[in-house]
Amino acid sequence: MYKSVIRPFLFLFDPETIHHAIFRQLKIAFKIPVLNFFLRKYFRYENKKLERNLFGLSFKNPVGLAAGFDKDAKLVDELADLGFGFIEIGTLTPKAQSGNEKPRLFRLPEDSAIINRMGFNNEGVASAVERLKRRNSRVIVGGNIGKNKITPNENATEDYDKCFEALFDVVDYFVVNVSSPNTPDLRALQDKEPLTNLLRHIQQKNSEKETPKPILLKIAPDLNKDQLDDIVEIVRTTGIAGIIATNTTISRENLQSSEYKIKEIGPGGLSGAPLKNQSTEIIKYLHKRSEGKFPIIAVGGIFSGEDALEKLNAGASLVQIYTGFIYNGPSIIKEINKKILKSSI
Repeated sequence: MYKSVIRPFLFLFDPETIHHAIFRQLKIAFKIPVLNFFLRKYFRYENKKLERNLFGLSFKNPVGLAAGFDKDAKLVDELADLGFGFIEIGTLTPKAQSGNEKPRLFRLPEDSAIINRMGFNNEGVASAVERLKRRNSRVIVGGNIGKNKITPNENATEDYDKCFEALFDVVDYFVVNVSSPNTPDLRALQDKEPLTNLLRHIQQKNSEKETPKPILLKIAPDLNKDQLDDIVEIVRTTGIAGIIATNTTISRENLQSSEYKIKEIGPGGLSGAPLKNQSTEIIKYLHKRSEGKFPIIAVGGIFSGEDALEKLNAGASLVQIYTGFIYNGPSIIKEINKKILKSSI
């Protein structure tokens, strides 16, 4: 029903406008006891065999929501009721920022893909903290953190530090995002020296806490093998908990959408089905080069249970969805979990 009726209707509207409209409707729906019961009953799928223990955390299932969907932690309880094993909020920055000029979110239905150049639009870390203090569910929440657009790279550590300190008591793990293509010069922080310095700083802050929390790094899919080797070395030397692979790509190769449409949309990060193989290959490479010594959370082109299994077989420990959630609807969570359970991975 979602693909045949609901999605065609939703896709009649501007992507960003309908995104916020759905948020409002879900808030209303889950406040109505009968609807709440129905939605939980229909979409949630639980089985002890799906539970995963990673980073010292216990995940009810290995299917998470990637960062970018619920940037400001407005829908954590409702998304948990749809069956996600974990939810990653953000990317959050110290100060609120409006992001890039609209329009900045585009669908490519021919490719089951999305292009975005949102630019870390968010209400600021303090607003998310207040919402997380009021949440009811105990779903695992990750805090994806970044820097403000106006902050120069030489001062980026201060922004990540502020977000880390603000979120520490209300999230279960952190993700350092230096891989978005939509904030000018951000990806320069992926270079070995600045990235090592940044992660060491955050790890030092983390070690000073009574109970440190897992810190992960989200990487771009556009890194070459030498850069991936650097990532493996950086994980080893800084002692961070693991990697999220991967963010959106700046590549436009092998798309079915017309060249005119792609050119008209312009720059931005591409997510969805075209990213699937690229993401999987990076996971395989990192897993092999590291000899499986650190966990990897897979994201990129997951539209089915088979896609998720491909990522897990490549070396991932958990998976996240975003574009597949938009194209296939919330039933994809149950579908993936059933497939994983059946495969006994």
